[in-house]
Amino acid sequence: MSAIANDIAADFLIEAREILDQLGEQMVALEHAPTDRDCLNTVFRGFHTIKGGAGFLDFAPMVEICHAVEDRLNVARDGTVPMDAAAFDGAQQAVDLVIDMLDCVANGEELPHAPASLLKSLRDGAKGFVTQMPTLSSGSSAPAASQPPKAPPPPNPRAGGAAKGANAPEAADATVRVDVRRLDAMVDLVGELVLARNRLKTIRPRLRDEDLDRAVTALDVATSRLQSAVMMVRMQPVGRVFARFPKLARDVARQVSKSVELEIIGAETELDRNLVEALADPLVHLVRNAIDHGIESPAARRAAGKSEQGTVRLSAQQEGDHVSIEVSDDGAGIDPEKIRRSAVNKGVIDSDAAARLSADECLHLIFAPGFSTRTEVSDLSGRGVGMDVVQSKIRELSGQVQIQSEVGRGSRFIIRVPLTLAILPTLLIELDDDVYALPLVRVVEVLAHERVEALWVDGQSMLDLRDEPLPLIDLRTWLGLPPIAGAATTCVVLQSGEQRFCLTVDRVRGREEVVIKALPRTLRGLAGYAGASLVGDGRMALILDVDALLRTGLRGSSPAARDR
Repeated sequence: MSAIANDIAADFLIEAREILDQLGEQMVALEHAPTDRDCLNTVFRGFHTIKGGAGFLDFAPMVEICHAVEDRLNVARDGTVPMDAAAFDGAQQAVDLVIDMLDCVANGEELPHAPASLLKSLRDGAKGFVTQMPTLSSGSSAPAASQPPKAPPPPNPRAGGAAKGANAPEAADATVRVDVRRLDAMVDLVGELVLARNRLKTIRPRLRDEDLDRAVTALDVATSRLQSAVMMVRMQPVGRVFARFPKLARDVARQVSKSVELEIIGAETELDRNLVEALADPLVHLVRNAIDHGIESPAARRAAGKSEQGTVRLSAQQEGDHVSIEVSDDGAGIDPEKIRRSAVNKGVIDSDAAARLSADECLHLIFAPGFSTRTEVSDLSGRGVGMDVVQSKIRELSGQVQIQSEVGRGSRFIIRVPLTLAILPTLLIELDDDVYALPLVRVVEVLAHERVEALWVDGQSMLDLRDEPLPLIDLRTWLGLPPIAGAATTCVVLQSGEQRFCLTVDRVRGREEVVIKALPRTLRGLAGYAGASLVGDGRMALILDVDALLRTGLRGSSPAARDR
């Protein structure tokens, strides 16, 4: 019986969290249309469903807070007592508290009771009494949700394509819940099949057997279709992450006394489920920063001839085998000169190096550890952490983040990540008898040269590519291998953020999809390597980290030299 109860509780946790992901967004939408009966009913059903499951499992504190919100929503539904600011703040705080309670359930901890002041405010509101919404203590999960005096209006979520959740539930027999570990096992098996397919395609030309050729071709087609089908099973809309941002934006905007409209575009865009969850924290940092740093105060916006209400846009779209996610705002923009001065003052970079940076390169200094332009530390910013975490996390996902900004007009942060991390399209390159892999998304073009005529600029080897000087990094030198005099080389032009650079290699072997494996223990943590894989001829290929290549390869230094 205990095992059955545990299974029921596990299902309840999944369902309740899905409902809460939607409730935050639905509550913000209701705040902009308090008399929208359909929206009221949707929010009411969400709390009622959670209350029902909590009651069955005897989670009394959760039942208590959901019931209090239900009572307040019910009198709004029948028109007796319309929703007011105190009611909306109370309901939002209830969402945060239920999330905390679900975490306690998952960890086997005792559930905390809702603050008596919050329960009293909701119950008094249901009776038609006018009360002021209490502010939760600073240790609470939602201090920003309380309404400050004369607070600006909350963010308005214009969720183009956002998931509607409870408004359009799918038929019960249209889906089935599957343990994600089973999906991961399927992906691993498909990965092994891809490796075997690549091996057969490599040896096929040597055997010259017509029957074998037809069989390998059929296997190639079937493997590709199976790979695509398994990957589709793991795909989830980014709206699962986007749904939490209307509430986040509302709370942050109120905390910093700003008026913000949040636009959500492309929430139906799909990504591998592991990537969807991994993107949550970087996007939280970017949306918080857009409101706290980017959007000006209402008074400053008026003085600049702008609308008092700022706009933050969160959008996603698929681009081939990658997805582009953008966080943009129409705020003050980022002043590269201010970034340059702040970086020098904080010791992030020396003054001589800072003076050589272009405006775009200055913008990327915000990703440096310890960098911040704030002189005071607040709950939201000023500690020099956050943006470096964003870049590190995106790099872990084999993606990249770019910045575009114009002073007075706003900023754009563009994240590009692959659709899946299980199988990676790469460009295979060779040095002597060793093979290496470059993520194909970072490859701009391949240039064949009999001899590379390098220029030297400020101690750095450069290549003049169509009147554009690009840093030139020799992979043999980077690896500490001796040069081969007079040998023909090939240059691969790579993209790292806003910077392009050239990597010279012995040969380019061609494109191949590889299955990413963890690095051998001896190589873990070594700059420049992102993973490993077996290629079609059975050799192990190290997957190179393009960003680390640029960072450690400038001025001809090797990883070992840079580490010293």
